[in-house]
Amino acid sequence: MKQNWLLASWDFTKNSRAKVFQAIVLSTISVFLGIVPYIGVYQIVEHFFNGTATSNVVLQWGAICMFAFLGKHVFFGFATTTAHKATYNILEAIRLQLSKKMTKLPLGHILNEKIGKLKNLVVDQVETIELPLSHLIPEGASYSLLPISIFIYLFIIDWRMALISLITIPLGMIPFGFALRSFNKSYGAYMQAGDQVNSTLVEYIEGLEVIKAFNQTGRSYEKFEKTIVNFKEYTVRWFKSSIKSLNLASAILPSSLIGTLPLGLYLYSIGELTVAEYILCLLLSMGIIEPLSKFALFTNYVKQIQYAVEMVHRFLTLKELSDTTERVELKEPLDIEVNHVSFRYEEDLPYVINDLSFHIEPGQFVAFVGPSGSGKSTIAKLLARFWDVTSGEILLNNYNIKDLSLDQLAENISFVMQDDFLFNESIMQNIRYGNPNATDEEVFTAAKAACCDEFIRRLENGYDTLVGEAGGRLSGGERQRIALARTILKNAPIVILDEATAFTDPENEFNIQQSIHQLIQNKTLIVIAHRLSTIKDADHIYVLKNGEIVECGRHEQLLANRATYAGMWEAHIYAQELTITKRSDKELQS
Repeated sequence: MKQNWLLASWDFTKNSRAKVFQAIVLSTISVFLGIVPYIGVYQIVEHFFNGTATSNVVLQWGAICMFAFLGKHVFFGFATTTAHKATYNILEAIRLQLSKKMTKLPLGHILNEKIGKLKNLVVDQVETIELPLSHLIPEGASYSLLPISIFIYLFIIDWRMALISLITIPLGMIPFGFALRSFNKSYGAYMQAGDQVNSTLVEYIEGLEVIKAFNQTGRSYEKFEKTIVNFKEYTVRWFKSSIKSLNLASAILPSSLIGTLPLGLYLYSIGELTVAEYILCLLLSMGIIEPLSKFALFTNYVKQIQYAVEMVHRFLTLKELSDTTERVELKEPLDIEVNHVSFRYEEDLPYVINDLSFHIEPGQFVAFVGPSGSGKSTIAKLLARFWDVTSGEILLNNYNIKDLSLDQLAENISFVMQDDFLFNESIMQNIRYGNPNATDEEVFTAAKAACCDEFIRRLENGYDTLVGEAGGRLSGGERQRIALARTILKNAPIVILDEATAFTDPENEFNIQQSIHQLIQNKTLIVIAHRLSTIKDADHIYVLKNGEIVECGRHEQLLANRATYAGMWEAHIYAQELTITKRSDKELQS
């Protein structure tokens, strides 16, 4: 259910409401201190016209006005400081909620979003709340309370002068209303255009290597430039369409003297207003409109907050994977049963897995192969519950994995992806992610089992070497072997390798095979195969096509069938021979 953005904003302040209220109270004190100089001026003028103005009286009221003026700015400064502290606490809470939410969403919601859009949400959109919110709390309170307080004081002096001082407000609201008539729609389009610029910029920077490699600098820059120009033209059109109305409203609103000047003179002429009261009413009438005019400028600030809060709230209310705090008694060995599973990413998209059923016994080595798009990687992610199945069920020792807590399921399954992520930390820390309590010796043992200890020790800083952002300082094969070491260290009873040998060259393939054999010991191994030579010893090989199992058996049986798998094997062998031939030709030439 869609929640009002103001209520959503209020929810975000739950841990900072004391500071928010404190900022509002300090701002309110500042407002009332701001009225004191008006009273002081009135008293001084009154004394002059009554002939009672002495130096002591003038100095006394002058001092009161000065201290009130200083106090107003001091309290406003405290209000602004407190509001900034509250705002940054709120931003911290929002970002933490977004980060926590990402861990609870189906992986599809994250993988299907562009990195630029997620970055824009967590960093840029949340940051846009800071300036408006930190100023809207103290200044918004000030700009709303001050005119109300002044109007009440004016009303006490003379109700007619109080009412006439508001005459420009309905007149100014007419052009202001025209400017705001399409503001919501225009602002939404403006923010979407800004998102497009952001996405195009991220795409341009990330693809710069490809752009240069294929000599498409001019074409790609033209696309980037066109996006920026379109954004500028839209902004200018929107500005031109509203600037005349806004300028007219800004000219009308402060013109309160149009009403107060003649009416005040008339009331003075008939003896119902003193000169001092007349002057004070003129000053106060101008004091009403100025903060109201500034408050109107907060409309854009409010829209920034509304847009950002609605985006954040929409993300935070996405459907999460169901979870439970209860743990079931899962005794090893673990048995996997897949019963009539079908899956599609969205309701309006076709199924990528169709009525799939198979059984994996404890300790088996099972492989899934098939052409690109056949659904083999999707099966691996469904087994690890990165997504929930659309229909059917996946059982672990006769327990539906939906009934297991996400933590308990993760404890029993290790997952090595095709491009497994490494954090910008040391190799030791990256391997230890598999088991944070592991000793250094246990890390070394896991690295040796994954055949990466040797190359790690050749590095200048050995296991303390920083791998760089996303492991960028290592080759693809090196990253993969460190990921395998991390999996070995975790020591989960079920291991899923999603095309984990994709980046290995023929020289390292033997090492990867040895690593896989280490993983097999007393474990269930599920491999999504890219290199068929790594799964020759599998107990069962499932061949997929269009989300369905078209063949099943051992390597020798499938070759004898002379069907899909046999064709894939022949293509694999041909590719290997071609690589060897090219390498031999290079060696002869050298």
